[in-house]
Amino acid sequence: MQDATAQMAMLQFISSGLPKVAVPSTIHCDHLIEAQLGGEKDLRRAKDINQEVYNFLATAGAKYGVGFWRPGSGIIHQIILENYAYPGVLLIGTDSHTPNGGGLGGICIGVGGADAVDVMAGIPWELKCPKVIGVKLTGSLSGWTSPKDVILKVAGILTVKGGTGAIVEYHGPGVDSISCTGMATICNMGAEIGATTSVFPYNHRMKKYLSKTGRTDIANLADEFKDHLVPDPGCHYDQLIEINLNELKPHINGPFTPDLAHPVAEVGAVAEKEGWPVDIRVGLIGSCTNSSYEDMGRSAAVAKQALAHGLKCKSQFTITPGSEQIRATIERDGYAQILRDVGGIVLANACGPCIGQWDRKDIKKGEKNTIVTSYNRNFTGRNDANPETHAFVTSPEIVTALAIAGTLKFNPETDFLTGKDGKKFKLEAPDADELPRMDFDPGQDTYQHPPKDSSGQRVDVSPTSQRLQLLEPFDKWDGKDLEDLQILIKVKGKCTTDHISAAGPWLKFRGHLDNISNNLLIGAINIENGKANSVRNAVTQEFGPVPDTARYYKKHGIRWVVIGDENYGEGSSREHAALEPRHLGGRAIITKSFARIHETNLKKQGLLPLTFADPADYNKIHPVDKLTIQGLKDFAPGKPLKCIIKHPNGTQETISLNHTFNETQIEWFRAGSALNRMKELQQ
Repeated sequence: MQDATAQMAMLQFISSGLPKVAVPSTIHCDHLIEAQLGGEKDLRRAKDINQEVYNFLATAGAKYGVGFWRPGSGIIHQIILENYAYPGVLLIGTDSHTPNGGGLGGICIGVGGADAVDVMAGIPWELKCPKVIGVKLTGSLSGWTSPKDVILKVAGILTVKGGTGAIVEYHGPGVDSISCTGMATICNMGAEIGATTSVFPYNHRMKKYLSKTGRTDIANLADEFKDHLVPDPGCHYDQLIEINLNELKPHINGPFTPDLAHPVAEVGAVAEKEGWPVDIRVGLIGSCTNSSYEDMGRSAAVAKQALAHGLKCKSQFTITPGSEQIRATIERDGYAQILRDVGGIVLANACGPCIGQWDRKDIKKGEKNTIVTSYNRNFTGRNDANPETHAFVTSPEIVTALAIAGTLKFNPETDFLTGKDGKKFKLEAPDADELPRMDFDPGQDTYQHPPKDSSGQRVDVSPTSQRLQLLEPFDKWDGKDLEDLQILIKVKGKCTTDHISAAGPWLKFRGHLDNISNNLLIGAINIENGKANSVRNAVTQEFGPVPDTARYYKKHGIRWVVIGDENYGEGSSREHAALEPRHLGGRAIITKSFARIHETNLKKQGLLPLTFADPADYNKIHPVDKLTIQGLKDFAPGKPLKCIIKHPNGTQETISLNHTFNETQIEWFRAGSALNRMKELQQ
């Protein structure tokens, strides 16, 4: 669990009444550190600002048997790769980029906190059996082409919803040309195509990484069973994609969505045609996707060439080490200093700007600008809360080259730079060690092991706290159909978990359900007026913020529903996007389709995620209508529900709604939530 999701996960586990976790579990403090001045200063500031939350997580971990990685340890997925992932493991994480561990041959799946509580409680964790998409890799990576380009290409092919309900299995002779951390990069960003997870077959690159990170015994064991850790002979894939790595070119995806793929050679021309700013304001490398030793080495190799010709970055440049071990090792081996010399600022070992934890000062909100990152996600406002920031995603070495050139129109494969001496030169493709020649430098010890005896451990949550709030059970289903539901908002277009429950400054309320509910759906576009955070109150007829309107309905006993578009809830595993509508009186979310994690999160909290049997029925519902959902008394797997649309003029029409509930999930709905059902079973 990362610290933003761990707060609610641990609050739910505490509510379960169980004394200890049943499986090895850890908390990682990586989300709450805001990038502002640089690593050490930002870390000190974060420890001060978040002291109450860090204390809660540390004491809760100690009491319930959960390991605690202190702030400054690094990004959860890098630490998982360095310490916990291994070939054949099934690992559950409360973050959508948990599949990073597929780079070590693990089946690592991102879930919401309530799912994690199931796992920690030792009860069955359920998943609809996924399809398998095969990606056959031939040829080998070389030159400027990097592992990141594989997933950028796949994202362009499959789109942000093309992997939903599927595991992506990479295979073929091209696999061996990719480093272990490179494979992790590819699996990590599989979250952007909606994949349940992604995985690579066990090979010598994984063995090398395991040995270098102190796990030779696991590598030897994996060798014994390697026939089970590769695709079965003659196996069938539900879909097969083939990529020749010899022909793959460096890619850059964006803006505003991670599946808008462009070759780097073409993006400048496309940007000019589309009116996107071509001048790059900031280049940012790091994140859970691309912050390995190899990533930092390849970026430093590019920077070193620029420095040799007297150049520094024209754009601002930031570097985020993936872990304390990476930070300490790149400091020892000189990479960090090279990156500073070219104009970079080394930030704390944390998520930082990737998740909106960025105190950006160089532009004003609303100012149109371009940034280039080695991150995974580039939704509107994701990095800096500015909807006019055009964010592009690429590899760390391409980010570095573009930051030096300062423009999207630069192609490092063909274009020249002008050195300080006035002479033109071309950057050579970067080359760097996959792993440090010496052992990794572990840096500072940042891990707290849970004590064997926790009987005297207290976990305090102040009733007046603005950061933490103990949970109250949600109300149980009353046994009746849901009648006359008011439509809170009919959402137009893309609605990610960032739109439903924004991150950035709202991260500080992740442990306080009532406070964070003030961001409910503030980023979603209302189809009625084309605006964000402006919906009609059906009683007063006045337009106002979405959370205020939801609170008004709750106060007056009006139950409500949200109407959504395609792939509703894509993006982060953020279960607050399901907790908030439940807390504020929502009963159902009806869409054309859902992202997997969000659909499950809604079920866990006793909401009804339903889809139109005919997607065109989305157009039949208007924000002023009222809805009645029928058939709940006979609610059963595979049996559609009916929805009566009541129009203001007195006319009605009936449509059919599908669902994916199984028997267990129907019990969650009847009990009011999965947590309520867990308590019933204990009793």
